[in-house]
Amino acid sequence: MNSYDKHYYDGAWQASTGTDAVDVISSATEESVARVPRGTGEDVDRAVKAARRAFESWSRTPVEERAQWLEKLSAAAKERSAQMAEAISHEVGTALGFSTKVQAEFPIMMIGMNAKFIREVSFEQELGNSLVIKEPVGVVGCITPWNYPLHQVVCKIAPALAAGCTVVVKPAEMAPLSAFMLAEAAHQIGLPKGVLNIVSGPGRVVGEALVSHPDVDMMSFTGSLAAGRRIASVAGEGIKKVCLELGGKSAFIVLDDAPFDKAIPAGVNNCMQNSGQTCSAWTRMIVPRARHDEAVELAKAQFAKLTMGNPFDKATRLGPLASAGQRDTVLGFIEQGKKEGATLVAGGGRPADLPTGFYVEPTIFANVDNRMAIAQEEIFGPVLAVIPYDSEAEAVRIANDSPYGLAGGVWGGTPEGALAVARQMRTGQVDINGGRFNTLAPFGGYKKSGIGREIGPLALEEFFQLKSIQR
Repeated sequence: MNSYDKHYYDGAWQASTGTDAVDVISSATEESVARVPRGTGEDVDRAVKAARRAFESWSRTPVEERAQWLEKLSAAAKERSAQMAEAISHEVGTALGFSTKVQAEFPIMMIGMNAKFIREVSFEQELGNSLVIKEPVGVVGCITPWNYPLHQVVCKIAPALAAGCTVVVKPAEMAPLSAFMLAEAAHQIGLPKGVLNIVSGPGRVVGEALVSHPDVDMMSFTGSLAAGRRIASVAGEGIKKVCLELGGKSAFIVLDDAPFDKAIPAGVNNCMQNSGQTCSAWTRMIVPRARHDEAVELAKAQFAKLTMGNPFDKATRLGPLASAGQRDTVLGFIEQGKKEGATLVAGGGRPADLPTGFYVEPTIFANVDNRMAIAQEEIFGPVLAVIPYDSEAEAVRIANDSPYGLAGGVWGGTPEGALAVARQMRTGQVDINGGRFNTLAPFGGYKKSGIGREIGPLALEEFFQLKSIQR
């Protein structure tokens, strides 16, 4: 793994004004695999000022030219996709096959997709005697999480750059390497200086400086509810626009007439994606009480197929968690589930055959009451809660009885029945009967899952201001 001793801003690799570095730890070996600089408030100030200078020209760059820059960036990033996937597998613990397709190749493709989206935007509209114009919001600060590190950087910078904004990115402290590789790609193609800027470091220093900087017009953040609250508060003091993609505790409702042999394994696979380190994971499986035990047995059978091991082993489906802290947090929730009276039917601890690495066994709790902590709080690990219901109305009530509303699923005997239930769920996206992820559909949540949307052509709207000119 390449280490980096400089930040990237103003079109060049710049030495940090601080002297400290951050070790990037492999989640499988618990050893350092690279280092990046620990940024300072002064580094942020320099990067933001570079972005402000660049905004004047970038915002006036013709749409077609911006689209071509995105296509060039996508092509240059593609040259580094294998390196990016390897880095993310070390940082996050993602199995390399999944990391290659989902963590690297998919977001790289999304960069190019935003070139297509911006070409299709209508920037002016006549409303009565007014000409309504879409203009870029300005300098955008981006703070991204560690679980899908490249994907979440791209979800922010690709539409922002397409819209004519310039960006300053603080990548996740635990998983910064792919962001630096993306900066290398930007430098390679000669992206105008100050358009894309990367400053690494801790949230309490770099993040705070970015959110509070007077030259930042908008903050786009993905991460925890607690951090989101802090960002919204600080941004509010400066009357900055915010886009927040926060936590989830998504429900998967299995209707009584569903084909359980298809539905239950699909629900398990969704919950365990990226070893449960996915904000939209269906961590609550809501099943008919009369078929609860059947669902649990099918879930256990599917768990047995999810081989846990080193993320670089081709047989591995579930790798380790991203850090020792995350592992301990998940184990703490498992202990809490036991104390609250849920029935532990699979997993529940650290695998004996994997003493090194931040591993937690895939875990199933049965007979879960939705009021328990394991049903209300985001665990962010391989833990599934199976919750029984007595009527369809109760299933919907349980699904909606959550502070979050990011994602969800429904599986029924008919598409019409599943759709009727999906319409009642207070959540930003719902898959029915195995519906696949759609790269054109907006992604974001209700309630405490956030504000705003990412992905697809509608995500561009987050990065525009509207101006009305009366004639």
